[in-house]
Amino acid sequence: MNLKLKALKKSLWLFHFNSGSCNNCDIEILDCLTPKFDLERFGIKLIGSIRHADVMVVTGFVSRQTAPRLKRLYQQAPKPVIVIACGSCACSGAIFAPSYNMAGPVDKIIPVDAYIPGCPPKPQAIIAAVVKLWKKL
Repeated sequence: MNLKLKALKKSLWLFHFNSGSCNNCDIEILDCLTPKFDLERFGIKLIGSIRHADVMVVTGFVSRQTAPRLKRLYQQAPKPVIVIACGSCACSGAIFAPSYNMAGPVDKIIPVDAYIPGCPPKPQAIIAAVVKLWKKL
């Protein structure tokens, strides 16, 4: 078993990409890190660089301006990487779907492994999705 796979059994590093959300999903992701939910008890840590991430969490609808950035970040991520579309805007576009500036939901830009619906999604749903996808790596 190679060294990276052994490391992934112990901890996951999350990278959060906000593609233009209203910040409700961002607040819920940060709420997962508070002592009430304590995402770090699973060894899961929020990091600031996609080059070190195992999981990419995308919030907000993807505009034409952020679509190339999202593709570039996905290409820079070490493989295998799990992509999670978090919130209704990332999953389907929600109220922004008919917008002229909408490039599409996240799955039209990059491949998505999990969808967490809700506006905003509950921290329990975010934690459950990350833990279930842990086995995929």
